[in-house]
Amino acid sequence: MIDQIAAVSACTVLAVLALFQAALIAGAPLGRLAWGGQHDVLPPGLKVGSTVSIVLYVLFGYVALAATGLVPLVVGGALIATAAWVLVAYFALGILMNAVSRSKQERLVMTPAAIVLAGLFLVIALG
Repeated sequence: MIDQIAAVSACTVLAVLALFQAALIAGAPLGRLAWGGQHDVLPPGLKVGSTVSIVLYVLFGYVALAATGLVPLVVGGALIATAAWVLVAYFALGILMNAVSRSKQERLVMTPAAIVLAGLFLVIALG
């Protein structure tokens, strides 16, 4: 049950991040919070990166929900379990990457988001 709560919580955080990335794609001047914080409005190349991020967030959400039995498996359970552990490592690396960002705003916002996601995916992976 706790792993399912973690999965729904992870999906909620991922949805907020997806909305944030969509705002960046639309030209919102929030670029100081992402991609190293070098741009207020993202250039086209980073907008592509934000688009890829949204797709990845959807996949990450599926892994969270599938690993906890909240949605049916469309791939093997072993692959989902492995993917959950890969995402623990991915978000742990994200903690480090965001913590060393040159952008103070990115450090203050994205580092805690990565910490939360790493913790939630750890609960999911252990579940």
